[in-house]
Amino acid sequence: MATEPVKMRFTSGFDGEMTVEAGTFHIGEQGKGLQPYNLLLGALGSCFYATFLDIVEKKRLKFDGATLDITGQKRTEVPSTLETVHIQMRIVNPSDEKQFLRSVELGAKYCSIHETVAKVATITIDVEFVHS
Repeated sequence: MATEPVKMRFTSGFDGEMTVEAGTFHIGEQGKGLQPYNLLLGALGSCFYATFLDIVEKKRLKFDGATLDITGQKRTEVPSTLETVHIQMRIVNPSDEKQFLRSVELGAKYCSIHETVAKVATITIDVEFVHS
């Protein structure tokens, strides 16, 4: 299965842009654009959430939304691959907390980017339920 193409254009320094069908995103030096690990952790989070959402929908679970805060720690040796990744997930007004916890486990198991990153890093996920 082919993925959507990504086009990247850079100056002679680390200043450029990435274009996909949905739009163009600036990539560059700190403070001026997305950094490589911003993109990697964002890819992990969006893949995990999309997979989680598919499972939740199949189970017909209800909730009002979720937030993901994702942090990573790189190794000091070269190549400095990720050593650990932590996902803090908050699920708002879940219909069944136990089933949501299981959906998180399955989302991690079936997310291809989670499985790819897990080859080099330990990934932990904490889930908090918020009731409003």
